Amino acid sequence: MGDRLPRGVEITAVVAETPRIRTLQFSDSFPFTFGQFVMVWVPGVDEIPMALSSPRSITVLPVGDATRALCAMREGDRIGIRGPFGNGFRVQGQTLAIAGGIGAAPLLPLALGGKVTTFLLGAITAAELPFRAPLSEAATLHVATDDGSAGHHGFVTDLLDTLVLEVYDHVCVCGPEPMMRRVLDILAEMGLDERGQFSLHRYMKCGIGVCGSCCIDPSGQRVCRDGPVFTGDQLLDSELGRYARDGSGVRRRFG
Repeated sequence: MGDRLPRGVEITAVVAETPRIRTLQFSDSFPFTFGQFVMVWVPGVDEIPMALSSPRSITVLPVGDATRALCAMREGDRIGIRGPFGNGFRVQGQTLAIAGGIGAAPLLPLALGGKVTTFLLGAITAAELPFRAPLSEAATLHVATDDGSAGHHGFVTDLLDTLVLEVYDHVCVCGPEPMMRRVLDILAEMGLDERGQFSLHRYMKCGIGVCGSCCIDPSGQRVCRDGPVFTGDQLLDSELGRYARDGSGVRRRFG
């Protein structure tokens, strides 16, 4: 399959992971490295980057036009897939995974593949914790909720205080950027930033390194080709957790 043309696939199942999050399973399989992404074409709406949550599925939270359209799909509907693209997580030994909400999607196959020792999963409320059952079988799972309805009452980053971070060879992270920045700052304070691997989500048009819309400051690295997974030392002085850009290139600051 070429980079430029999407492969049409049929939705074979829609799984409600939480009241809002849906996993769309499709007819074709896309062999990938844990952490890679695909460009998903929603006919008549848009094409957007999405992490693969398995070789034949994506997991979606409705936050924009395309993701809302995806969450409204049913069995038999069709979408287009280009990819997989980018790099992935590179781990061995003891690995800690940290996810906030839908950020668990690219980390799920890593855990199910037996690559994660400890998994920290956070969400606003218990009902919005995705993949809780399979993750508890694949790794030692600790959860945190903002409202205290499950696990620790507070942010998922609070759970780092309960762990000896030095024992982990790798720390793989995906979720809201302020959360990822907090993890990076904690690792940097301990001199462990090189052990961090952070999966970034950025607006992009092509997915193959041509358009430049996903370049990050100040390095100019492209999320689609140089990422989406970056090590902590690559991101210390970057825009991570501070701002991103929308489709027009305007900076959108994180609160």
